[in-house]
Amino acid sequence: MRIVFAGTPAFAASALVALVSRGDQVVSVLTQPDRPAGRGLKPSISAVKQAALERGLNVLQPPSLRDPAWIERLAREPADAWVVAAYGLLLPQPILDLPRLGCLNIHASLLPRWRGAAPIQRALLAGDRETGITIMRMDAGLDTGPILLERAITIDADDTSGSLHERLARLGAGLICEALDRYDRGELVPRRQPVEGVTYAAKIDKREALIDWHRPAAEIDRLIRAMSPAPGAQTTLDGAVIKIWSARPVDGDGAPAGTVCHRGDGPLTISCGVGALSVPELQRSGGRRLPADVFLRGTPVSPGARFGA
Repeated sequence: MRIVFAGTPAFAASALVALVSRGDQVVSVLTQPDRPAGRGLKPSISAVKQAALERGLNVLQPPSLRDPAWIERLAREPADAWVVAAYGLLLPQPILDLPRLGCLNIHASLLPRWRGAAPIQRALLAGDRETGITIMRMDAGLDTGPILLERAITIDADDTSGSLHERLARLGAGLICEALDRYDRGELVPRRQPVEGVTYAAKIDKREALIDWHRPAAEIDRLIRAMSPAPGAQTTLDGAVIKIWSARPVDGDGAPAGTVCHRGDGPLTISCGVGALSVPELQRSGGRRLPADVFLRGTPVSPGARFGA
C-alpha cells in the first residue's frame, strides 16, 4: 500500500517503523520542522525524522499545510492513505481529500473522550481506569472524525505517562496496520463519534506540575504519575525546587499539608490534605534523581519540615 505518513514524536515513530517493517511503500514522511532544544538550543530533529532517515525515506517538513504550494506538491504524490499520529498540524480539507482511503489518525484515547493534545496525561490526571487507541478517518475538526477501530487497555495503579505512552504506542502501531488492511477490504465501516462523553485534553502547562499539598494524596499521586517523565511534578523545600518522581498514598497522621511526618531509611512520608504520600524518589534542581535515603544525605530534612510552604 502507498502511504504518506505524518507524525512527530516517539509515539508516531513506532507506527512508522511498523508500516515500513510490514512492507508498505511509505512515499513521504511529514514531520515538524527542526526546533532548538537543550541548554545549547541546538536544532533537534523529531523521533519520526530520525526513524525515517535511518530507513532512507523521503522527509518533508512544511511549516504549514495551508500553503497552496505545499498542497500542490503533496497532490503530486498519490497515496492510498495518509497515516497521521501526533503530527502537530491540522490537515486542511484539500489534503484530507487527496488519498483514496482518506487520512487515518492514530489517537491515544477512546474517542470522544480526550480529544486534543495530551490524552495520556489527562486520562491519568482524571483517574480514568481505562484508555486505549482509536483509529479514525480524519475530518477538518479536532479529533472529530468517524471511528474505524478502537481497542481499550487498563490503566494500572502504577502507570506513569511514560509507561502508558509505551504501551499505547505499541498498540497503535499494530492497530493501524490492522485497520488499513480491513478498511481497504471493506470490512470496516466508519461510525460517527457519540455526542455524549466528549472531553478535551488540553496541552499540559508546566504550572500544572506544581504540587498543592492541600489536595488529597490520591490526587497528588495521579499528578506525579501524569507528569513523569516530563515535565516532572514539582514542589519546594526551603526555597529550593524539588521534583518528586514517584509516590504511594498511605494513611496520614493529621499533620498540616506538606509536613514531613516520617523520615529515616527508605521513603519520606509527606502529609497531604487527605492522607499522606510515601515518596521514594526525589530530585533537587540541577541534581540527579535519587532514592529518598540517598537524597536525605545531601539535603537534610527534619521531621516537621514543610514542602511547598
